[in-house]
Amino acid sequence: MTSANDNNARSDRFQGYRGPAKEALEKFDIGVWSEVEIVNDAGSVFSGVILPRSETADDLHVVVKLFNGYNVGIHGDRIAKAKETGYKKAVYKIPEKEFPFDAKKKNVTLLGTGGTIASRLDYRTGAVIPAFTPGELYGAVPELADIANLTTKKLFGVFSENMGPEQYKALAIAIGEEIEKGCDGIVVGHGTDTMSHTGAILSFMVQNSPVPIVLVGSQRSSDRPSSDAALNLMNAVRTAAECDIAEVMLCMFGPTSDNYDLLHRGTRCRKMHSSYRSTFRTIGATPLATVSRYLNEHGSHFTYLSQEITRRDKQRKPIINPSFEEKVTIQYYYPNFNPDIIDGLSAMGYRGLVMAGTGLGHVNKPIYPALKRAIQKGMTVVMCVQTLWGFAQMYVYDTGRDLLDLGIIPMDNMLPETAYMKLAWVLGQTEDPAVIRSMMTTPINHEIEPREPHNGYLILQGGLPEVEAFVQKHWK
Repeated sequence: MTSANDNNARSDRFQGYRGPAKEALEKFDIGVWSEVEIVNDAGSVFSGVILPRSETADDLHVVVKLFNGYNVGIHGDRIAKAKETGYKKAVYKIPEKEFPFDAKKKNVTLLGTGGTIASRLDYRTGAVIPAFTPGELYGAVPELADIANLTTKKLFGVFSENMGPEQYKALAIAIGEEIEKGCDGIVVGHGTDTMSHTGAILSFMVQNSPVPIVLVGSQRSSDRPSSDAALNLMNAVRTAAECDIAEVMLCMFGPTSDNYDLLHRGTRCRKMHSSYRSTFRTIGATPLATVSRYLNEHGSHFTYLSQEITRRDKQRKPIINPSFEEKVTIQYYYPNFNPDIIDGLSAMGYRGLVMAGTGLGHVNKPIYPALKRAIQKGMTVVMCVQTLWGFAQMYVYDTGRDLLDLGIIPMDNMLPETAYMKLAWVLGQTEDPAVIRSMMTTPINHEIEPREPHNGYLILQGGLPEVEAFVQKHWK
């Protein structure tokens, strides 16, 4: 047991605490990094370590990281008893370890950009910060050494919302350099929020790859018991080392449990839930494969779901084209969308506009003149559907045909974010309207599919009898 004098000497004893929460710590002579046993006024017992309080949080709760790994907030006024059982100031940095080399294993390069898969919790603010270098990932997930030889290179340390043209170009060039060095596959550690955007732009900037390029992230930070970081990373490295698909892919949880990951094509993937671990879904197509830590009945870690794949071929030479026009935007159409928005974009020099229209690709008539003015001034306007599933079929109704006459280019079933990335990439190379139209409507990496799978679209409306029967039969 630590004495009161020793505890008082700890300079960070009440770090971030104030008000009733601080008063409770003082009353029971406990503080930050104290291992404690707390009993509340209902008789519930909480055993764990008191964490620093976020400076942006309230002054009412004592935050305890329970020994099972979860955090809990206990109202200071409800603490009936508390005693310190130990003291251990936490060190959250995982030391880097030199990755062991095995000549029998494939060689994979891990390019780090930041994101939750390479993060820890900042207990000063309560925020997740990009803190791990790629080398530290081996310290956290030693199983990686059983899969491949891993070379790591930290390109950036940013959240995915801070990824942009500068990072896209540098990432594409770095991938080309690593392929030139002869690696067997590439993994890109990336935050999940804009991972699908990066997957799309890399599908255009890096073509004809001889090896897999796998983007991976995690929905839950590494300090949480429910973190998906380790499994996603192991499966991504396994994909880069062993998978026969040499394309830009995203590797993330398939079901909500940790049974397997899905491999999604970079041009057809979207983040569909803010917090589920199984947040990424292939839209308008079928996922490329599943990947698991366990072998299937065929003795493989992979179950291929699509036959339309580009296979691994180390003799193939990649085409690296890091072009990007920044004066491109997406506008999500809504009722009462005003024409001054289009005029304003045109006046500011925007060269490209992706409209996410209603239905089959529609917008209201009051903005037709503004669209016509923008197109005549040189702006390229393309149309996607905001439903995500389905095609922009603008020849069905008069509305669509009128928009086609204005010069708007339908993007079939291309996702809006993918269309944005492709349009920025195309406009970074040419100003010729005919060339732009040809490049936008000619598929490069399945961004346009000729048809959607008959069994791909499914919305599980909770509570419907048939859905509940399905869930009860298959839920594990």
